[in-house]
Amino acid sequence: MSEVKLAAETRTEFGKGAARRIRRDNKVPGVLYGHGSDPVHLSLPGHDLLLALRTPNVLISLDIDGKTNELAIPKSVQRDPIKGFLEHVDLQLVKRGEKVTVEIFVHTEGELAPGGNLLEHVLNALPVETEATHIPESVTVSIEGLEAGASVLAKDIPLPSGTTLAVEEDTVVLQVLSAQAEEAAEGEGEEAAEA
Repeated sequence: MSEVKLAAETRTEFGKGAARRIRRDNKVPGVLYGHGSDPVHLSLPGHDLLLALRTPNVLISLDIDGKTNELAIPKSVQRDPIKGFLEHVDLQLVKRGEKVTVEIFVHTEGELAPGGNLLEHVLNALPVETEATHIPESVTVSIEGLEAGASVLAKDIPLPSGTTLAVEEDTVVLQVLSAQAEEAAEGEGEEAAEA
């Protein structure tokens, strides 16, 4: 897990106009909250924050006004729907050794059994509880030789040490579907159209 250091400034102006001025200076407005403390309104460096957010569940070390250092993880990121630039970010305050609940990506390796089977990702990300400074970026599960009708449950996915599931163990994460069932359904639709 990588830790990214960012210099942040507290902000006292609020509203659309203030947010636009902050963005014009290539910064992003944000809020830091958690641990029962009052929310802290921040202005963060836009480019550095954008680079940091490329890493899922990144741990951000904030140097606020050069006075205090805080650790945070991103909880909500708002982007412009057309241009894609960052509009606002919510950061959750964390402490070293503290457990947090995050979602980690599920990657697959291997090949399904022959026969044109399809793999469906029921969950693209797996909710887990882990220590804030050791959040895994992803988990990998083998799908080698799985046939139609097979499922991979949350309890079947190997997790790094210190990480536990934050969902029921019997939650379906991946399932293998038969491609023939879809072809038959398409054929029935064509026959109905011809009649």
